[in-house]
Amino acid sequence: MLTNTKNTPIEALERHFPLRVLRYRLRRGSGGAGLAPGGEGIERDLQVLEDVTVSLITERRVSRPRGLAGGEPGATGENWLLPQGDEARSERLPDKCTLRLQAGDVVRMLTPGGGGWGPTPDASQVRI
Repeated sequence: MLTNTKNTPIEALERHFPLRVLRYRLRRGSGGAGLAPGGEGIERDLQVLEDVTVSLITERRVSRPRGLAGGEPGATGENWLLPQGDEARSERLPDKCTLRLQAGDVVRMLTPGGGGWGPTPDASQVRI
C-alpha cells in the first residue's frame, strides 16, 4: 500500500486502512552532497488503530545510496517500532520483516536519501 515512488494522499491511506498518519515530511539532510545534491528521503510515522500484521520490504537500510562523479552517498534508511508511540521504548527493525502490531503502536519509516552528483564546490568556487 505504501511505496517510495507513490505519493498516496494521507486522506486515502487513513480512509482505506486502520491507521493514522502522525508524521509525513522530507527527511532533511538525508541527500548526499554534490554539485547536484541527492534528493531528500521521507519520514513517515504511522499509528495503527487496530491489531494488525505488517510486512516491511525495504532497501538501503545497510548500504548507502552511492553518489556519482565525486558526489557523496545519501543516508541509509531506517525502520523503527515505537510500542504505543513511546519513543523511550523504540526498537530498530530490520529491512525485511513481518510483525504483529497492537492498536496504538507506531511504525516509523525513514527512507534513504539519494546520492549526490559531482564534487561539492568549495566556497572559493561559488559565484553569486
